[in-house]
Amino acid sequence: MSLKERIDNDLKTALLGGNRFNSEVLRGLKSVILNEEVAQSKRDVGLSDEVIEQLVAREIKKRNESATIYDGANRPELSENERAEAAVLSDYLPAQLSEMEISTVVDKTIANLGVSGPSAMGQVIGAVKKELGNSADGALIAQLVKKALQ
Repeated sequence: MSLKERIDNDLKTALLGGNRFNSEVLRGLKSVILNEEVAQSKRDVGLSDEVIEQLVAREIKKRNESATIYDGANRPELSENERAEAAVLSDYLPAQLSEMEISTVVDKTIANLGVSGPSAMGQVIGAVKKELGNSADGALIAQLVKKALQ
């Protein structure tokens, strides 16, 4: 079953079960997917699971950034809502790798590319992201690459 079909089925289940919160979050996600399909002119064939995972990751990042802003503005009720939405969306991402696992991949990639110094940071980050896909946070990858190249 494709990721899009899984989201559709979960939306139907949430609607039939009366879970308003999950159904609203999943409707929003379906809207994001539809907008991307239209933008890429792939409405008939649909998007690949990898692209949908990237969209989900982007939506989770938005929710987490909003929660941080709400925390800074002393609005914990809004912050909790954003984090709850991110938790619902995170079910559609692959399991996230630990910092140690990402660090191992970073070290291996640096050795394979034979690069050193901060000037190679972009090259290493790109290679690591390509290898790990959506199973690791981009900000964490960048942080670990920076630390490894210094």
